[in-house]
Amino acid sequence: MTDDLDYVAEGTRVGIRPYALTDAEEFTARSRESRDLHRPWLFPPDGADAYATYAGRLIEDPTKHGFLVCDRESGAIAGFININNVVQGGFRCGALGYGAFAHAAGRGLMSEGLALVVRHAFGPLGLHRLEINAQPANTASIALARRAGFRLEGFSPDFLFIDGAWRDHERWAITAEMAAAATGATSG
Repeated sequence: MTDDLDYVAEGTRVGIRPYALTDAEEFTARSRESRDLHRPWLFPPDGADAYATYAGRLIEDPTKHGFLVCDRESGAIAGFININNVVQGGFRCGALGYGAFAHAAGRGLMSEGLALVVRHAFGPLGLHRLEINAQPANTASIALARRAGFRLEGFSPDFLFIDGAWRDHERWAITAEMAAAATGATSG
């Protein structure tokens, strides 16, 4: 088991930790290996310069929180979950984006990682609501949102510009109260 990683939260099989610029080689190699899994939904950086820009934003921008989902036994990066567009004040909301890497897909690691990110968002980050926007045909992404307790709230035509076109998305969300009710915890 790898004990030297600085996990923000740990589950049975995975830990989540912030991105580091030193993750470039592994992250980009995993992105290249996962191209068939990700397309046409997702385009994570697959080169060093693109990774440096991408990770730099997640590290430096206070409206973003990026987490690598890592296999606790090996320390290998299994996927990533980012909280983007964080708004504080009366809104206290963020939008989630995520992707599994091919070697870890279908093993439940992202489900465990997403549960850790949700707890961290509603705990230390002080958020009240998280949203996921997924293209209707992206059944794996929608299944992950559903397993994590997110509810379908609506449909947004031409919502995001992805792969050269404006794409429709389903809107999924969870609040701190919903997450607390699902786990039996109290919300803050």
